[in-house]
Amino acid sequence: MAVDRERIAALTRELLLAVGEDPDRPGLRQTPQRVADAYAEFFSGVGVDAAEPLSHTISVAHGPAPDTLPSGVVMLRDIRFRSVCEHHLLPFAGRAHIAYLPGEQVVGLGALPKVVDVLAARPQVQERLGEQIADTIAGSLDARGVLVVLDAVHQCVTMRGGRQSDTSTVTVSARGALADPVQRAEVMALVGAASAGEAAS
Repeated sequence: MAVDRERIAALTRELLLAVGEDPDRPGLRQTPQRVADAYAEFFSGVGVDAAEPLSHTISVAHGPAPDTLPSGVVMLRDIRFRSVCEHHLLPFAGRAHIAYLPGEQVVGLGALPKVVDVLAARPQVQERLGEQIADTIAGSLDARGVLVVLDAVHQCVTMRGGRQSDTSTVTVSARGALADPVQRAEVMALVGAASAGEAAS
């Protein structure tokens, strides 16, 4: 179902009235439509099949270059994402790190960020977002294991209440062989190495 921009604009006007503002003053006249356009982008993943980007797979054994395809873990680090917290409708944003152990199938690396984008473009909580990404990959590929690490900053934490401006939230979701503590630790070390390198640069 498409986002109802007209309804969002009308509700935004009501919200401005509810906080004591004048939605007809020059600075706010275009705000309802701007908010409607932004929400259409923020929530464009509602009702969209997140598994669709994974529908085109490559056979490890019979692919175009079987000698070059991985026998170990495939990891894509530092996938930038943004979402909206369903509790306060405030943004949270960060980076996703995704690893999977291929079975017979792999996907193009560009497919994994698309899965993140679709699932993040919904009202979300970070814990569920990581689980949904892991479930989508595990359910769409014959992966022997999946690990998803999300590291994000939430405006509901940094801009309200205690206002912990330097706080980020890390969640880990694991499936299959990568739920094993030893194998998971090896992949987490790669994530940590990426974070350390970024901090040093």
